[in-house]
Formats: sequence, structure tokens, C-alpha cells
Amino acid sequence: MVEEPSDGVDLDRLLDLTTPWCLRVAATLGIPGHITAGHRDIADLAVAAGCDADALHAVLAHLVSHGVFTEDAPGRFSCNRAARQLADASRFIDLDGIGGRMAHTWGTLLDYVRTGQPAYAKVFGRPFWEDLAAHPRIAADFDALMGPAGHGVPDYDIELSGGWEPVRTVVDVGGGTGALLASLLRRHPQVRGILVDLPGTVARAGQIMAEAGVTGRVTVAGQSFFDPLPAGADLYLLKSVLNDWPDEPTVAILRRCAQAARPGGSVVVLGGVSADEAPRTLGIDMLVAGGKTSTLAQFTELARQAGLDILAAGPQPSGRYQVECRPAPEQAAEGRTLT
Repeated sequence: MVEEPSDGVDLDRLLDLTTPWCLRVAATLGIPGHITAGHRDIADLAVAAGCDADALHAVLAHLVSHGVFTEDAPGRFSCNRAARQLADASRFIDLDGIGGRMAHTWGTLLDYVRTGQPAYAKVFGRPFWEDLAAHPRIAADFDALMGPAGHGVPDYDIELSGGWEPVRTVVDVGGGTGALLASLLRRHPQVRGILVDLPGTVARAGQIMAEAGVTGRVTVAGQSFFDPLPAGADLYLLKSVLNDWPDEPTVAILRRCAQAARPGGSVVVLGGVSADEAPRTLGIDMLVAGGKTSTLAQFTELARQAGLDILAAGPQPSGRYQVECRPAPEQAAEGRTLT
């Protein structure tokens, strides 16, 4: 029998569940920090972490075999570079926080594939956004998980078809704690900003704006983006928002932007749209809230339903795909003054 040539795929490694769960358990128990504090022997380490010594030893031995931590002598551990990296990531994989929500959500993948609907509420008792609202600490971890200061790495290279010179007011819709908005206001001193997100989230924006030196040019609006938005602005920005929602809510969010924009204003979408030829992807946002990334052709129809025309679409220098829209003529005729 002739063996097939190896294709380089290690299926056993791909199927491994032990290692990712051991990493999450070690992070949740704060093992790197306890070791750094001097609790290196397994008995002492288990007391410091509040767990069973034999079970912890088995977890750490597995991680050592995969290059995380070192066992310098039987039952005596130290941190290596990988363990220190685990400590840095611990907030986001802590099973008692947002990491637990994300980890257990992957267990609903079969339900999602069978139905096309998220099964998050079956595990946690509430839909994702309601669950965050009920658990402020986990919601704060989620903001941080989105990236620096809760809204991802600032995109300094957002390009507009008409340039930034005509822009005087930008509304960052679902803008988290405002990192992106702050970076844009620093870059464009003629612009004022309005940060829109839920009250508990925008309440954490003050330090971000103060550190950026833009506090005097920012207004916060603690509200849902399904409610009427501050009206009459030049630019409505949706970054990493639409990918969290299926089609019907996506149209509702876009419609709010179209209704609020001044005549000649624009709506810029970053995240949730991809080029028609781009490969399909699977993300946790699909499982937690039924989100999706639409192809440009699909999004064009959603935008039309919301009263928007596509003005431009394509990758930014950062590689992020951006779509710029304008209210359709009949929608623009209903534009309101800034409130």
C-alpha cells in the first residue's frame, strides 16, 4: 500500500483541546503572577492560587511540555517568556471574565451552524449585549478586549473621498471609550466629535480624551445606536460595529446614520464588509450575537434599504476594508440640523 505524501497538516494538534484550556486555567488562577511573587513549589503555589496541588501540577506539566513555564526541579516551576506573555494576555482569557464568555461560546458552534442563529443565551441566560449590561466588570473587559482603550488600534489613515477639510463634526457610532475618535480629533484640529455608545461605556471615555488633549472638542452621548443619533454631522463613523449584527439590525443602524446625516454628509463603515472576492471567515462575533461580514454586493443592498448610496469602497493603507456611503437624494432631502 502506497502512503499518501504528507501535506504538513497535524490533525491531532488541530484537535487538541487540552492545551488551550490549560492555558486559560493557568491564566485564570494567576499562576504567572504567583510564580513571579515567589510561590514556585507546587504545594505553595496551589495554596496561593487556591486550588488542588495535584491537579495544578498536571496542568503545569502539560504546559511545560508545550513550552509554557519551566519545571526546574520536580514540582518547582518558573516563568519563561511564553509564561510572561500568558500573564499579559490573562485579562482576556480569564475564565471568570470575558475570556470565559468567549471560550464557552465556541461550544455553541454546532447550534449556530445548524440554525444560523447564536445560542449564547442558552449558555449564559441572556443575549450577549444584555449579558454585558448585567455584568459591568465583564463589559469593561470586553471594551478592553476590543483593543487599546476599548475601540481597537486607532486608524490614523482613514481616507475620505472628499478629504477631511470639509469635515467639522464626526459622530463615532458605537465608538466604545473613544480611542479612535480621540486619534482623529488630534489629527484634524478643525473637527469636533460626538461619541455614541451605551452609558456605561462612554462613562469610561474621559481619561482617553484628556490624555489626547481633545476633551473640549468632544461630546458624549450615552445611548443605543438604535435610537435617533445626534443629527446634522458631516461624518458618521461605524468601526467594528456592523460585524456584530445580522442583516435586519444592520439596516436599522445604517438607517439611523442616514436619517441623522446632514445633506452632503457621509457614513463610513470599517469592519463588517469585505470585497466580493474575499474568502469567508468565521469569527466569535458570529456566535455571540449572530454578526456577519457582508460582501460588498450584499452590503450595497442593505445600504439601499437604509437609504444610503455607496460612494467608494476599498482597502485602506492599513489593509482594513472601508466603505463610504452618502444618503440617497430622497433621504438627504430630510437632513436635519445638528442637535
